[in-house]
Amino acid sequence: MASFSWIKQEAGQTKLKTFLAERGVSHRMFSIIRRGGGRLLLDGRPVKTVDLIDEGQRVTVIMPPEASNETLADSNLPLPILFEDDNFLVVNKPAGVTSVPGKADRETTMVNRVKGYLVQEGAKDLVPHVVTRLDRFTSGVALLAKHRFAHGLLDKALKEHTVDKRYLALVDGNLTDDHGVIDLPIGRMDDDFIRREVREDGKPSMTEYWVVRRYGNQTLVKVQLHTGRTHQIRVHFKALGHPLVGDEIYGGPMNRGANRQMLHAYWIQWFDPFAQYQRHCQADIPEDMQVILGDFNLQDIID
Repeated sequence: MASFSWIKQEAGQTKLKTFLAERGVSHRMFSIIRRGGGRLLLDGRPVKTVDLIDEGQRVTVIMPPEASNETLADSNLPLPILFEDDNFLVVNKPAGVTSVPGKADRETTMVNRVKGYLVQEGAKDLVPHVVTRLDRFTSGVALLAKHRFAHGLLDKALKEHTVDKRYLALVDGNLTDDHGVIDLPIGRMDDDFIRREVREDGKPSMTEYWVVRRYGNQTLVKVQLHTGRTHQIRVHFKALGHPLVGDEIYGGPMNRGANRQMLHAYWIQWFDPFAQYQRHCQADIPEDMQVILGDFNLQDIID
């Protein structure tokens, strides 16, 4: 069973439930602990949520393990790991690999491969929780939580837009502005399950970009997402009249050797609620994109 501990630093008494709620333990988590065989401890002794705690006391939450979902196949196909600890896993997803199982692929997706890795490692929690997912043909960093508590905490961070994701995108045409913010609502196209578009009744969506290099009639941009809509970067640059090179679905040119959208998630930063500091990971530019970008060096734009 996974366990998590905190020491109360503040003076005075506090109800245990209030103390844990301030640290991200949701009402749903309390239910899972109670019904699933988890425990709440105060200085090593069992307690209830209504009990009071004092300054200097240690509170421990023991979460019940998450058993394997037998409908989710595990795969032994490779998946480069960039970072791992007891709570999180960051992988470098190759282009062409789907993030989660669906009609097109139920056995070799990123989630299938992560489950296979966890099984090989003898993990007790065998349910991968995707925090940030990428389109099938987008490469780069993807963050997963190794248990539901970590997922719940980062899901809250995503909603508060405190998970910082950066991308490299090669777009068609010459962007005249060196920096810009695209603030346009995005929604699903009528009668189309896959494609999205800018539309008045869409969800608020914001994409910020900086021009990194110009290649004649194409532009390399660094992109930061301030919201997380499906196909957001691809749809926003199409709306500007600069679709991504290789993005056939949204009208991008299929030239310069691009056989997929030239979009790579190269960097992610998040606040680790367990270690209590910012973590970050980066993924090198994949070979197919590096061939097109020439001598461009990723380290030149790392913040």
